Amino acid sequence: MGAGTGKGTDLLRRLGAPVTCLEPDPRMAALLAARHPGIRVLGTTFEQWRPPAGGVPLLAAALAWHWLDPATRNRHAHDALTPGGTLAVLGHTYGYADPEHGRALDAVFRSADPTAPRRRPDWFLHDITGSGLFADVTTTTRLRDMPFTTDRYLDLVRTFGPFRRRTPDEQTRGLTALRHTVDGFGGSLIVRLHTTLVLARRPRGAGEGTTLTGT
Repeated sequence: MGAGTGKGTDLLRRLGAPVTCLEPDPRMAALLAARHPGIRVLGTTFEQWRPPAGGVPLLAAALAWHWLDPATRNRHAHDALTPGGTLAVLGHTYGYADPEHGRALDAVFRSADPTAPRRRPDWFLHDITGSGLFADVTTTTRLRDMPFTTDRYLDLVRTFGPFRRRTPDEQTRGLTALRHTVDGFGGSLIVRLHTTLVLARRPRGAGEGTTLTGT
């Protein structure tokens, strides 16, 4: 789901099973197909995709769950899985090792887009469990500190969905403000990457309730 250019696909191919990727953007789909010639690439959205009869054993969304229709994504994922099949959702939240850096950058982002939603790092865990459709939900989280120069940080921001939805003028103003801010830190900062993996299973039969474990 939302395979992009195939970074998450690298991991799935190691399972040794056939992989089908959904990517509606034709440019990214072309890069994905060129990078992984052995996989099947469908230029469609998750909402438009119709799974094969009997469902699939595994559905994976890496940094893409937020792009799916919140009103239908859990139901469509449940119905697309075989009984006992697994939903795997991976997401990142970007924080900062220095709280002062975090507050300064948050002020810049808020100034550029005051209405942008603020999600918890594990928001999709609550989305999936809240649907009541899955059993044996497990969650694993990892923290990693990564050094960024100003230019590398701006390249990262350019990949964010909220940034890409802004007009070109708004993007330019935002990047200028961010550059000024990070340069004020001495031209570098430590990004604290919070990664969460959620695994959930489609129940095999009636009566299986939602259970949750985490690490």
